[in-house]
Amino acid sequence: MPFLSITDSERREMLNVIGVESFQDLLDSVPDEIQLTSELNLPDALSEIEVTKLMKYLASLNADSSQFVSFLGGGAYDHYSPAAVNHMLLRSEFYTAYTPYQPEVAQGTLQVNFEYQSLMCELTGMDISNASLYNGASAAAEASLMAQNLLRKRNEVVILQSVHPNYIEVVKTYNTAVDATVIEVPFTDNGSADIDTLKQTLNEKTACVIVQHPNFFGHLEDMKTLAQVTHDAGALFIAVVDPISLPILMPPGEYDADIAVGEGQALGNPASFGGPHLGFFTCKTQYVRKMPGRVIGETVDLNGKRAYTMTLRTREQDIRREKATSNICTNQGLVALASTVYMCLMGKQGMYDVAHHCLQKSHYLAARIADLAAFQLQFKTPFFKEFVVKTPVPASQIITDALSEKIHAGIALDRFYGDEFKHSMLVCVTEKRSKAEMDAFIEFLRRY
Repeated sequence: MPFLSITDSERREMLNVIGVESFQDLLDSVPDEIQLTSELNLPDALSEIEVTKLMKYLASLNADSSQFVSFLGGGAYDHYSPAAVNHMLLRSEFYTAYTPYQPEVAQGTLQVNFEYQSLMCELTGMDISNASLYNGASAAAEASLMAQNLLRKRNEVVILQSVHPNYIEVVKTYNTAVDATVIEVPFTDNGSADIDTLKQTLNEKTACVIVQHPNFFGHLEDMKTLAQVTHDAGALFIAVVDPISLPILMPPGEYDADIAVGEGQALGNPASFGGPHLGFFTCKTQYVRKMPGRVIGETVDLNGKRAYTMTLRTREQDIRREKATSNICTNQGLVALASTVYMCLMGKQGMYDVAHHCLQKSHYLAARIADLAAFQLQFKTPFFKEFVVKTPVPASQIITDALSEKIHAGIALDRFYGDEFKHSMLVCVTEKRSKAEMDAFIEFLRRY
């Protein structure tokens, strides 16, 4: 990349101001034993065109979804994003993720954030939304901290083991800092919540219960019953939901969730090998003053015209740290913009169609796999777009073999649950998968 280097005279002037004779003098404070004694073994410098060719070659080695048929899920999904989404992101008005601290010069960005909040409330059936968090895992962790802030004398967080394992780890990490106890409740042989064990776990110290729906295995939980059991114990009910599922599944607001969070990557954003993504965060109105992150509000200016600004600024950047609801800094606002554009483009019917295709196609593939003599579905409970397949050989072997056919077969679950799940593979089907692609996957599995 072209740049303007400093001249020798400029370098000498800078050293004089600092008060040293040479650049090496600046390194005298570095211990000799950790200083390099020879030059690094680096290749020769390349021209811009050579670097471009090299980077294109390296990029071609990536096994991404543009070259492979993907049945990967587990939190990062291969959904279709309309071309207009990226077009809007590249507009100069939006080409930043930075926080709009000066509302007088950022009305466009603020309005998009406000519309994002409105859309998330409509999608989840909840009262209020913030302007997004880092990702689904951090949103779940922030929700657990918020529950403890609301119920001051309760410091136990109960989370079902059917929640995404990475989410569980992040929740544990966040709660270490506040000396809270995180209790995991095992799932049943059907891959869903063990309600009897949950009831026995809840007590007067329980601040919240975190449930994922659909859960990590793709299966549907009895959210009404789980919410009632949680509320009977005086705790808050936190739902981790897939936004793509909400047009056809009961939204969190209807089963009385206190807080609803999740990963918004599926709403118009690529999987991008794991990020950047966005976490959405919604809750009931009475809890808004304890909600983490930024909230954009609508008001009027001095001339009576509609205007948007940040409100309820309770982050540690705005008030005393000990009084702050969270320490979230600037997150990927551009990703929230993409989700806003996506939801506006798709509309209610488009969102429903995507959810319906995911449901229909995943059940088609699951039925075809179950017909194979060597395979079976591990759980028999209803699912949305993901399901677990019991494999005749280690799932990791099938996944490796499939790469030669340019197929991402799924996720080997032993990486999360140990040898007991060595023959378990999580498979996901989105609206992008065609019948021909699914049938080709079936033919590949016939080898086993």
